[in-house]
Amino acid sequence: MQPVIIWFRRDLRLADQAAVRAAADSGAPIIAVYVLDDESPKHRKMGDASRWWLHHSLQSLGKALEARGSKLILRRGNSANIIADFAHKAGASAVHALYHYEPWWLNAQKALRKAMSDDDIVLELHHGNYLVPPGSVTTGSGNPYKVYTPFWRALNQHMPPPQPLSTPQSFVAPDDWPVSDDLDEWALLPGTPNWAKGFAEMWTPGEEGAANSLSNFAPKADNYDEKRNLPSVADTSFLSPHLHFGEISPATIWHKIMECSQNGGGDVETYLKEIVWRDYAQNLVFQFPQYGRDNGRSQFDNLPWRDMDNETVSAEFTAWTKGRTGYPIVDAGMRELWTTGWMHNRVRMITASFLTKHLLIDWRHGEQWFWDTLVDADYASNASNWQWVAGTGMDANMFVRIMAPLTQSEKFDAGNYIRKWVPELADLDDPYVHDPDEFGRRPKGYPRKMIPHKVARQRALDAHDTIKKS
Repeated sequence: MQPVIIWFRRDLRLADQAAVRAAADSGAPIIAVYVLDDESPKHRKMGDASRWWLHHSLQSLGKALEARGSKLILRRGNSANIIADFAHKAGASAVHALYHYEPWWLNAQKALRKAMSDDDIVLELHHGNYLVPPGSVTTGSGNPYKVYTPFWRALNQHMPPPQPLSTPQSFVAPDDWPVSDDLDEWALLPGTPNWAKGFAEMWTPGEEGAANSLSNFAPKADNYDEKRNLPSVADTSFLSPHLHFGEISPATIWHKIMECSQNGGGDVETYLKEIVWRDYAQNLVFQFPQYGRDNGRSQFDNLPWRDMDNETVSAEFTAWTKGRTGYPIVDAGMRELWTTGWMHNRVRMITASFLTKHLLIDWRHGEQWFWDTLVDADYASNASNWQWVAGTGMDANMFVRIMAPLTQSEKFDAGNYIRKWVPELADLDDPYVHDPDEFGRRPKGYPRKMIPHKVARQRALDAHDTIKKS
């Protein structure tokens, strides 16, 4: 019997994985393949933090396949070319994969289908990375939504999602196994110094780690609305990198959260809306493939961002990346990001607002920094979140609504969070830790505020006025 191929990408799981289930149900010998493709995405190839996660996630997936009598074959290069050549040499009848909607994956899927047509090898694409296929939830006139709230209401009419698919307990092996690359030779992990040491202390990549994170969070999901904005409290789900790499499906999360809600009588809608936001972000990229590069609102093309070629501006950006702005809540967030590959969502908004409003630096520079340093760096979510904060997006916060970092820090009780990530301030009590400059408590070695809040706010408002005048 001709073998079939499972092409893995950002869907590194066996549970509720439609491509895996379809391949197993065919009864054919299965060859599972992952291609490390830095060519198709070009400048959107995975950042260093994501590569750390990928190494461990592939290890986990490989072990899961081996436990079921199979293997994970690793190759490196252009996905469409490699999978087409691989399928041809294996004499495969079909390639099964989940749909991916980033512009480079859409191109790769199209190229692969064309490349295999001469051999009559079928590319079977399945849904499963989102609650619903991007573009499938439309307005009354049949157009995709551009604004989140009506999108949420419309998508909610399609919920709950189908029950998760079961995990195959075994796979039929081919007569001969193809040659595989050695994962360690890909050098996805950092060398010396090991800047990812804190990653391993916080994260367990892989399907099992994702399931454990969901089990830990689900009983607390009804408290999410109350505690999600408190950086000092670890009551968020920590599922975003698992979702990004497809180690767990959004449908699995939805059903588990609803199950716990029904058993406990709690309100989990706020958390479910976060899962829907991920669908919404991909829905925007489905309509506007260059959303990670182009302003959602074209009038912001005229906003006079400060010039990064200027030495002062470049130095301020570097200080922001290193957590040396003199604003404790901003610095805590940026240092948490560097140490763990993750940042609390409320603090992500504060740090992004600081860059775009206080420093008046184009959101794209911040988005690129997050792309390289986040373990959950997702093209659609990253772009949508940055454009929301910057005010440039299709559905965004108003540019003139400028977050006050010091007020945000006190409002959301971030004292312990700051003391953890900014050790220079560890000995300061509230309220001094939120604004040591204001109270004359700034310790030696901690920088002054790089710009006063009122001055920065007025500069941002003046810049926005140029849009209105033009």
